[in-house]
Amino acid sequence: MSKNDTARPGTVQAKGYSEAGASVTRRAMKGFRPDSGSPNEDINRNGATLRQRSRMLYMAAPVATSAINTNRTKVVGTGLTLKATVDREVLGLSPEAAKAWQRKTEAEFRLWASKKQNCDALGLNNFAGLQQLALKSWLLSGDVFPLFKRGARTPLNPYTLRIHLIEADRVSTPDAYGGYSMLNATDGTIPEGSPGAGHKVYDGVEVDENGRVVAYHICSSYPYETLPDETREWTRVLAYGERTGLPNILHVMDSERPDQYRGVPYLAQVIEPLLQLRRYTESELMAALVQSFFTAWIETESDPSQIPVNEVGGSDIAGVPDANPVDRFQSGENEYQMGPGTVTHLAPGEKVQFGNPNVPTAGFETFVKTICRLVGSALELPYDVLIKEFNSSYSASRGALLEAWEAFKMRRTWFVDGFCQPVYEVWLAEAVALGRIKAPGFFDDPLVRDAWCGARWIGPVQGQLDPLKEANAALTLTQCGIKTHEQITRELGGGDWQENVEQLKTENALLADAGSPMHQLPPAEDNEDDGDEGKDEL
Repeated sequence: MSKNDTARPGTVQAKGYSEAGASVTRRAMKGFRPDSGSPNEDINRNGATLRQRSRMLYMAAPVATSAINTNRTKVVGTGLTLKATVDREVLGLSPEAAKAWQRKTEAEFRLWASKKQNCDALGLNNFAGLQQLALKSWLLSGDVFPLFKRGARTPLNPYTLRIHLIEADRVSTPDAYGGYSMLNATDGTIPEGSPGAGHKVYDGVEVDENGRVVAYHICSSYPYETLPDETREWTRVLAYGERTGLPNILHVMDSERPDQYRGVPYLAQVIEPLLQLRRYTESELMAALVQSFFTAWIETESDPSQIPVNEVGGSDIAGVPDANPVDRFQSGENEYQMGPGTVTHLAPGEKVQFGNPNVPTAGFETFVKTICRLVGSALELPYDVLIKEFNSSYSASRGALLEAWEAFKMRRTWFVDGFCQPVYEVWLAEAVALGRIKAPGFFDDPLVRDAWCGARWIGPVQGQLDPLKEANAALTLTQCGIKTHEQITRELGGGDWQENVEQLKTENALLADAGSPMHQLPPAEDNEDDGDEGKDEL
């Protein structure tokens, strides 16, 4: 039909995406008819399966293990360190007073966070260890729930705050509300006579009539845990305290859809390729193992049942070998044995056929690398970073690191907002209430409270392929005013520029008193061949 023709009455013209991605008539698109439901249907009802498969791959597939552990090492590392940064303008503090308050607060926080018996409800990890565990659980399970508890004060710990990390499986809809996690029944409604009557519960997350999260339901056991009495009980935990407004429990997750109340495991989108890659590599490994043995077959025209299949050369007694192994090629009428320098005759109608190992399969490495590149792109981990193989040029390797660090910084920001900063604010409220930290107006004005709670969290910095080039680039950026000394110090060393200046001032004074000459080292020459000559020129 030309554009000047008029469609016949009653006919439907295909327009726009009807002839593209929404086509139901094209041969390639006929069988592609997905049915997507609400986030709760698509995510919550499949959450248990995704979590189990994600954990299994982490335990058994090296690429999956690398993806999770790389994020753990780069996002948290040995732990994110508190750097208190109050808003001096709101609080009306001088730089000296603000610095003194920040150092006092950081020291108090270290008193609580550095010892596992002070901050962990189970007494297993200090705060840095809790960070690593929370991040890994978030990535493996899709979400994690840090629960605030109160413990007894001790002579070595004046604080009662304790953190108990609740794994994703234990947050579920109670059976009495219509949920049954082992059958993927995740939605329920709180009946009359129970706290929160009428509220919907989506896989353990209780929401009010406006869809706002008001409470979490924590089961006393895991869904598939074997219990002596086979009883399971749920505890309803309000999201925020009714009097203080402080959180009672945190929910660390990454939302990918509106109205989503539970998280999706980090490996969810690559479960199938990771599983198939594991199976493929295992089959290749087994084939290589089988064919690594030098095997020979005896072809004969006689009755093959006479050829022994057991070990030959049975003169070994109590571990003592035959006296002459050279003569062990044929020690009996139907016994065959290979040995060095052997010359022998086969029976009439017999010949020897040797195996021809052909492992690994041609293209094995190329195929594995291609799958790893696809998996890495889905996980925002370039192949070089995922496999820890930096064999490309300097520019390519640095580009891979920069790309990966964009994702690491994003997840660190999310993790700080969802875990580190809320924990610090709850701890600081107790410290101020106890009088160990002076913060006037903390409980009177929310703006003043927010100004006192300001903080930065310092973690691992991006690695450097060529420190000299990175340092020269940093100097150029500061000289041109593109970046500040504080920004460069934070990015390259993770420290505080002002503290560095003060420390250098003290060190230089000590060196001067000791009579040590201060020499300015000449700039080092970059004579190292990075294999990139001619590749980085514009």
